[in-house]
Amino acid sequence: MKPNVIAIPALGDNFIYLHVWAEGKACVIDPGESQPVLEAVDGQGLRLTTVLLTHRHWDHVGGVPDLVARTGCEVYGADRGLISSAGRTLADRDVVTLGDVRIRAIATPGHTRDALCYCVDSTDAGTTPAIYTGDTLFVGGCGRLIECDAATMWQSLARLAELPDETLVCCGHDYTLENYEFAVTISPDDAVYRERLEQIQKAVEYGQLTVPSTMAQEKASNIFLRTPSDEIRTALGMSNAQPADVFAELRRRKDIFG
Repeated sequence: MKPNVIAIPALGDNFIYLHVWAEGKACVIDPGESQPVLEAVDGQGLRLTTVLLTHRHWDHVGGVPDLVARTGCEVYGADRGLISSAGRTLADRDVVTLGDVRIRAIATPGHTRDALCYCVDSTDAGTTPAIYTGDTLFVGGCGRLIECDAATMWQSLARLAELPDETLVCCGHDYTLENYEFAVTISPDDAVYRERLEQIQKAVEYGQLTVPSTMAQEKASNIFLRTPSDEIRTALGMSNAQPADVFAELRRRKDIFG
C-alpha cells in the first residue's frame, strides 16, 4: 500500500512530514524550519498547500512564516497566534478537507494543553492511514509532561492506541534508540524490547530512518502503551496500581534516564 508520507529530518532530531494528498499537492506537518521543506517540495515536484501544527513549540513551527511567505499556504492548528488569516484554528474532532482527503484533528493534551494529532484515514485500496503525533507519541516512547499531568497524557495515549493497527505512526522526534534502551532497563528479559532495540541499532548503523512505525508495532513494543500489563506493573513494583499511576512512574523514570 502507498503511504503518501515523506519524512524530512531537521534540527538534529526533529522530523517534518510531507503528506501528498493529491497529484502534485502536499501538506506539511510541523515545519520547524523551512529550507528542508522547500527543498523536498521542489525535489518531489510538489506544490505546498497547507501547514498542520501539532503544538506551538519553536522546533515545530519555526519555518511557518517563511513557508507562508514563499508559497501562500494555509496554516491550521490549535494556537490562534500561529494561524494566518487564510488558515483556521482547530479543536478536537475538527476536520480539514483537502480534495478527497479528510484529516481529523485529535486532541491529545499532555506535552502541551492544546496538543493535536492529525489522522489521515485511508481513502482507497492504494493508501495507508497515518497519524501525525507531534510530541505526544514517539516510536517506542512518548512526550515529556510539560503542561499536563500523567493521567491526562495517559488518556491521550490510550485514545491513539484505539486507531487501526495498520495506521502509520509519524512522530515529531527521533528518540527511538534511547526509548528502547530505556525499555530494556525496565524489563531486561522481554524479548520484544531486545529485538526492537537490535533492529533500531542496525537502522541507525546503516543511516536508515526509524519512522514511520505502525500502531500495531507501538502497541506491541512501546513500553508506555504497555503500561497496563502485569509485566510492567511487576517490574515497577506496582502490581495493584492504576494504569495512570503506573504510567506516571514510568514517565518519571524515563525523565531521569534521558
